[in-house]
Amino acid sequence: MDRVTKAKWDKASANFDLMAGYGPEKRWEPVKRALFSKMAGGRILFLAIGTGLDVRFFPPGCSITGIDISDGMIEKARDRVARYQGEIELQQMDVHEMPYEDGSFDQVFTSCTFCSVPRPVEGLKALRRVLKPGGELHMFEHTGSNYFPFRLMLNFMTTLSRRLGPEMNRTTVENVKAAGFQLEEVQHVFMDVVKTISARA
Repeated sequence: MDRVTKAKWDKASANFDLMAGYGPEKRWEPVKRALFSKMAGGRILFLAIGTGLDVRFFPPGCSITGIDISDGMIEKARDRVARYQGEIELQQMDVHEMPYEDGSFDQVFTSCTFCSVPRPVEGLKALRRVLKPGGELHMFEHTGSNYFPFRLMLNFMTTLSRRLGPEMNRTTVENVKAAGFQLEEVQHVFMDVVKTISARA
């Protein structure tokens, strides 16, 4: 267990809804609903469920395992999970140490997650391990930019933001490929910073 990362997000859980619960969720709701509408039958893993803000965007009737490294986040997620019209099992764990057998899941979803996983390529490899061959990875993520001056701005912001939680300049699309996934689709939602990523194990 990465105790440093766990402590960071346990601390952040106290004010997470205040920071992320209205403006960002309202802005990105149509994109997230479209992405999560791809949840199909079978076993679904949702990595970093946080305080459960995304649960209201899930289609009903799914069987989902929601994991997070932070106990504090999971405790705040319980009420939202209880209202979901389907099945969500919550588990506290580190993505790098998932106890699931190889090929346990049909789909994996993430939402603004891989800005915060300390070893992102290793984390993505762990997700590929627990996906069935041909299983799907669907991500809503913010990343670094290839464009001036936004690249410089995000690099500078990361020197501050990583102390509180996320890094703003991750190369997540390249990391997905480096982890051995077959990239299927990348859609730019806001410039080249906010995007959805779909890939296959």
